[in-house]
Amino acid sequence: MRLKKELIVFPALFLASIWLINTFWPHSRIEKQTLEGNKTMNKKVIRTENVWKKHLTPEQFHVMRNAGTEKPFSGAYNDHYLKGIYHCAACGTPLFSSDTKYDHGTGWPSFTDPVDDGNIAYHDDFSLCTKRIEVRCAMCDSHLGHVFDDGPSPSSQHFCINSVALDFRPALTEKKAKDRLPAEKFQVATFAAGCFWGVEDKFSKIKGVIRTAVGYTGGNVKNPTYQQVCRGNTGHAEAVHILYDPAILSYTELLDTFFRFHDPTQLDRQGPDVGSQYRSAIFYHSDEQKREAENMIRRLGSAGRFHAPIATQVKPAIEFYEAEEYHQKFYEKLSKRKG
Repeated sequence: MRLKKELIVFPALFLASIWLINTFWPHSRIEKQTLEGNKTMNKKVIRTENVWKKHLTPEQFHVMRNAGTEKPFSGAYNDHYLKGIYHCAACGTPLFSSDTKYDHGTGWPSFTDPVDDGNIAYHDDFSLCTKRIEVRCAMCDSHLGHVFDDGPSPSSQHFCINSVALDFRPALTEKKAKDRLPAEKFQVATFAAGCFWGVEDKFSKIKGVIRTAVGYTGGNVKNPTYQQVCRGNTGHAEAVHILYDPAILSYTELLDTFFRFHDPTQLDRQGPDVGSQYRSAIFYHSDEQKREAENMIRRLGSAGRFHAPIATQVKPAIEFYEAEEYHQKFYEKLSKRKG
């Protein structure tokens, strides 16, 4: 009988002590958010687990619905610094901005602050026999990761988030990017010159180039995948979209560099890469860019710089679809893996 009482009393004392500590111990900023931050939730997205299982990939379901964790340094967004917003992969709620992203060195995407604290829910997590603060999407209650107090100043917050729980939406998308930045000094340019991996790598190293993104343009299929474009029947070309500073780098200099990067006399191919998706093309964003491109082609033709006529197309820029994340900065990622 005495043994039975001890089995009841000891666990009860243990739970009571945890309650007392959690109630009366001074709370950090993050712990206060756990107690107070969940009050600002908006309308929730409610689905059954069976529906979530159909909506998410197996890895996403494991992480987001079963509070799992992806392997460190394995996620697509760990080493990812394009400008944009990271949304919840389950319901699309905006969670974190690229402006608050930094490298904590732990192997998972790290942020100092959420876009809106009302979009984040905080919960105490004792799953590893120590208190941690779990971070969930406030709209759909999907597990995202954890938040710690070992981040950089001034917030000192370290939101350690699983890549598979995030859906990145870039800020740089064709004409819309230019429309959103009317007061800024940067301009955009789009070129196709064969496989976009090498073309982006070369353009990204030019002084005055602010940002690059690889993708697909010039075709007639919306939101094409790499596999679709590779078949050569979407009309798209593998292209590089460039944001540059005209005070440092002129469009004429970009054109000159473009024609040095590849062989513009090859039709629907570039070296061993054959197909219309590898064509040489300039997608102009203004009448001035069109004139400069056409003038450059005439000058190069008259100068006899190439052994055959230039086959480069000069076309108006239409919607640019960013390629899958693993294509972005491909050579840079490859170099880091080797290092």
